[in-house]
Amino acid sequence: MKALIVDDSAVMRKIVINAIAQMGITDVGHAADGQEAVKEALSGNYDLVLLDWNMPNMLGIDALKVIRAKGITTPVIMVTTEAEKSRILEAIKSGANNYVVKPFQPEHLIGKIKDTLAKAGTG
Repeated sequence: MKALIVDDSAVMRKIVINAIAQMGITDVGHAADGQEAVKEALSGNYDLVLLDWNMPNMLGIDALKVIRAKGITTPVIMVTTEAEKSRILEAIKSGANNYVVKPFQPEHLIGKIKDTLAKAGTG
């Protein structure tokens, strides 16, 4: 399984990588903004995308919309500080499969990933 970690913070990318390594996901790609995320997602080499909302060049929510508009069905989990219900609903309506609010415990992220992959039929 290969995951794409998208966050403008290198520290946060490392935190996510360490969390998912606990469940055996060690094949990861990185992107620091929404534009890079779209480019990577379109490569079609990922089984899961963990996507931040607030980033330079292109917001994560906009990247999600582009990814879905291109027909990419890879499961996407928003991992963001955006905790307002309206933001969560916007993400789900835009095609996010799940939503995790930062800061998070690694076990919480792992649980969301397992749920998402099970629902997508890939876990």
